[in-house]
Amino acid sequence: MNPIIIKGDSHIDSRGVLFYNNDFDASAIKRIYVVENQKIDFIRAWQGHKIEQRWFSPIIGSFNIQLIKIDDWQKPFKNLKPTTYFVTAEKLDVLHVPSGYVSSIQSLKEGSKLLVMSDYFLGEINDEYRYPLDYFIE
Repeated sequence: MNPIIIKGDSHIDSRGVLFYNNDFDASAIKRIYVVENQKIDFIRAWQGHKIEQRWFSPIIGSFNIQLIKIDDWQKPFKNLKPTTYFVTAEKLDVLHVPSGYVSSIQSLKEGSKLLVMSDYFLGEINDEYRYPLDYFIE
């Protein structure tokens, strides 16, 4: 399975704005949390999961999210190429990250907040992998 952006939308009327995503199925979600980077030049990378899936949806601002499909979790090939996704709170878009990927998250606006959803509870499985920011050569 490949990562996809599940498109949201909005509706404006005299009452205000309604943001919605009628195509996002949240039935697998067990846990949610919010990420807010301290500065826009900070990159939260590389962290991922062999088993766990995640869904990212900006609730404030916008983010540049890079994903890499890992070939070997103990010693990944250093030349694996990231795919870049841009997500913004202007629509209620959701980036689905299937199992097997690591991510790099950078906020593009001060105060941006990213809702992260997972299909496993914290501590339910031991499935967190981290690599240094400069591990993958671009």
